[in-house]
Amino acid sequence: MFGVVFPNRSFPMDISTFAQIDTTHWVLDMNTFVGEAYDSIREVCIFLINNFTLPPDKALAVYIQSPGSPFLFCGAVTVTRPSAVLSLPWPEPGGQLQLTADSTPISAKIGVSVEDLATLPSLDVAAQQKIERLALKVGENLFNFMQSFCGVDGSKLVVPMDILDRWFKKFQERAKRDPEYLKVFG
Repeated sequence: MFGVVFPNRSFPMDISTFAQIDTTHWVLDMNTFVGEAYDSIREVCIFLINNFTLPPDKALAVYIQSPGSPFLFCGAVTVTRPSAVLSLPWPEPGGQLQLTADSTPISAKIGVSVEDLATLPSLDVAAQQKIERLALKVGENLFNFMQSFCGVDGSKLVVPMDILDRWFKKFQERAKRDPEYLKVFG
C-alpha cells in the first residue's frame, strides 16, 4: 500500500515495517527503528506503492508522537500527490515518563492512517510553517528597523511617516545585492 524512507538515514521500508493497528491505521515504533535519538530524524518521505490507488476522497495521513505527547499531523499523500517529503517537528515529550523495572519504555511513533481528505488540514504543513517563520522574521526585521528611529510621546511610540518606504527600499536593495539574504529569513 505505502512505503517510507528517511532521507539519508534509511533504505525504503514497506508497510510490513509498521505494526498494523486495524485496517486503516499503522504505527512505526521509532525506538525499534532508531532508538533514543528519534528527534534527530527531521523528515520522512512517504509514497504510494505502484498499482495501489486510494479513492479520490481519501488520503494517507502521517502523524508523529513524542513519548507521552499526543499525535501531531505532519501531512498526507493522495492519488493526485502520490509521494511527499514531510518535515517531522517532534513535539516536546510530555506526560508521565517514569518507568518501573517491569514496564516497557514509552517510545516515539510515526502513525499512518487512511482518512477522508476533506477532514484533513492543509496537506503542505511544512510550506505553511516556512511561510509563518518567514513572515515572523520579516516582521521582526521591520520592527527592529522602526525601533531605531522611534521617539516617545507619552505612552506612544512615534516614527517618521516614510519609515515603511525606507525599510522596504532597504530590504529590496539588500535582497538584490545578496541572493542569500532572503534565505536567512527562511
